[in-house]
Amino acid sequence: MSQFLTTVEAARHVRLSKATLERLRVKGGGPEFLNPVPGRVLYDVVDLDAWMWSRRRKSTSEAAAA
Repeated sequence: MSQFLTTVEAARHVRLSKATLERLRVKGGGPEFLNPVPGRVLYDVVDLDAWMWSRRRKSTSEAAAA
């Protein structure tokens, strides 16, 4: 079974601030998340890792994927 993380734990996992992860969740472009009940957000470690790998670049001149 996959491990699910809270926003704080997920932010630590991807080395972003909690506020940045929350902003990405609202505006889009962040990792997929689960909302099992209102007010509760969870992230699957597999989704976090996939999101990080999808942002991999070979140089700073490469355009970031949307």
